[in-house]
Amino acid sequence: METVLNFIQENQQIIYIVILMVFLGIEIIGKVPSVLHTPLMSGANAIHGVVIIGAIIVMGKAEADNYLALILGFLAVILGTLNVVGGFVVTDRMLEMFKKKK
Repeated sequence: METVLNFIQENQQIIYIVILMVFLGIEIIGKVPSVLHTPLMSGANAIHGVVIIGAIIVMGKAEADNYLALILGFLAVILGTLNVVGGFVVTDRMLEMFKKKK
């Protein structure tokens, strides 16, 4: 418990920034009209590709006994991959609506 409190105390500014980024992201995405969701989803897929690469780098550089970095890196790879695949599926379905029917 003491190590967690020390970690929070040492990284207090970074934690505040992450919390503010979460609230700002929710506000920005909440105000986007429905028409723009398909282009934004394509951009988000590209960003999550970068997240996957970053997570792989974190897992590769982590020490064998640093379970927190390994678990967080693994979760980031899995969740980022699911988000990319799901985003491409949804984007493909939306683009199918604009094709001419035979």
